[in-house]
Amino acid sequence: MSWSVKKYFSSLLPTESHERTKWLLMSVTFFLIIAAYTIAKELKDSIFVAIVGDRQYIFWAKLFSIGILIPAVLLYSKLVDSLKRYRLLSFYCFLYGVVGLLFAFLLGHPTIGLPNTNASSYRIFGWLFYFFIEGYAPFVVSVFWSFANSITSPEGAKKNYGFMVAGSKLGGMLSAAFAYLLLTLPDTEWFALSGTAKHQLLLAVASLCLMLAPLVIYMLMKKVSGRYLHGYEAVYKVEKKRSKEGKVKTGVFSGLVMLIRTPYVFGIFYLGMCYELIYSVLSYQRVGIAQEGGASTVEVSTYFFKIILLTHALGFLISLFGTRSLLKRLGEKRCLILIPIAIAFLFAYFKFSNSSKGAFAVFFVLMRAIHYGFSYPIRESLYIPTVKELKFKTKSWIDAFGTKFSKLNGWLFNYITTGLTVGGFAAAQGIFFGGVLTLWILVSWLLGNRFEKAIKNKEVIGLNGASDGEGIASK
Repeated sequence: MSWSVKKYFSSLLPTESHERTKWLLMSVTFFLIIAAYTIAKELKDSIFVAIVGDRQYIFWAKLFSIGILIPAVLLYSKLVDSLKRYRLLSFYCFLYGVVGLLFAFLLGHPTIGLPNTNASSYRIFGWLFYFFIEGYAPFVVSVFWSFANSITSPEGAKKNYGFMVAGSKLGGMLSAAFAYLLLTLPDTEWFALSGTAKHQLLLAVASLCLMLAPLVIYMLMKKVSGRYLHGYEAVYKVEKKRSKEGKVKTGVFSGLVMLIRTPYVFGIFYLGMCYELIYSVLSYQRVGIAQEGGASTVEVSTYFFKIILLTHALGFLISLFGTRSLLKRLGEKRCLILIPIAIAFLFAYFKFSNSSKGAFAVFFVLMRAIHYGFSYPIRESLYIPTVKELKFKTKSWIDAFGTKFSKLNGWLFNYITTGLTVGGFAAAQGIFFGGVLTLWILVSWLLGNRFEKAIKNKEVIGLNGASDGEGIASK
């Protein structure tokens, strides 16, 4: 390894011991969470289709999950006011780990689980499993980002989010590789597992990873002094003042109210919605391709894990070598605009390749790699100059319902265009993607301007439910 390469890797972590410890432990936590999420997310569709039947039911599962998540989000909003930030994250990691182990056990049940090969939309277990996995993003991944944003300054995010995300991509790579190897492992006289047992083992491993995360979070709180966990100083001072005045608790619906009243976070919601719309349209095609190429649940799951393994590998390279450098050179606003432009070029490549399966795989993998390795950390850093209610409560409404609503509309587009000819579907998809990407670029420009202005003026966005134009500067 040359001196320049060693120098680059040594520069990825801060020189101060407390900062280095902080970001190493944050990266390990995110490693465990994404390792678990990768397995659970990729099992979601294959297990659901195996138990319930037709992939068309995924549309209804997404629709029903919106209603199912409402009481869960209200409970979460209550816990935000009652628990410290690190305890909130630890609670949800442990909860999903325990419930995940229960689902892993029930997958092997001869009647409600995978051994019963008579697929039916009346099999409730398949629906419950889908709803459970749908809660991973808003109540585990999202809470981690809320915690990270609350203890990180804008400069800290620019320097260290790339490294932290690279840790998560490494976790996703290893868990996806493990799943792929397990599912493709041939039976021998010494070792043999049924398809059901393999799926149970995968879900159990994911659940155990989540149950380890609270231990790492506990180490973080013990080893790093509280003065290094303030995050954005302007927000810290304001929230400390509000805490002394007894203005911390804001009610279970405050997150939804502030989403409507604060254009800044509504813009963040729209950025996520744009990606989810495009992803949902493509994901429907991905499930169809997997079902065409695989006769069994194991074969369908294997295809999903092969795709996500490539995605995490590319996302790892992007986050490790691209995210920090691009943020440093271009800044948040230009990086935000660069994301939809890159996806537009990928879509153009897909169309000029006659929408072949190979071109689809390239488009799908690269788009997700850019999203997780580059787009996601930049979009999450936009929450840093906001108050706790926006970081935790409003973000939970966005991630629980905003993304689900976007996915639902994406799947609705697929449902409506199912009967079209190949040419008709291609035209409809081109118009749909073109409109989404155009608005994505515009909102990215506006949001980037607002973020840079807030940081420059040391503003706190969302104080007392202020609108975007009423961000309050720290005194």
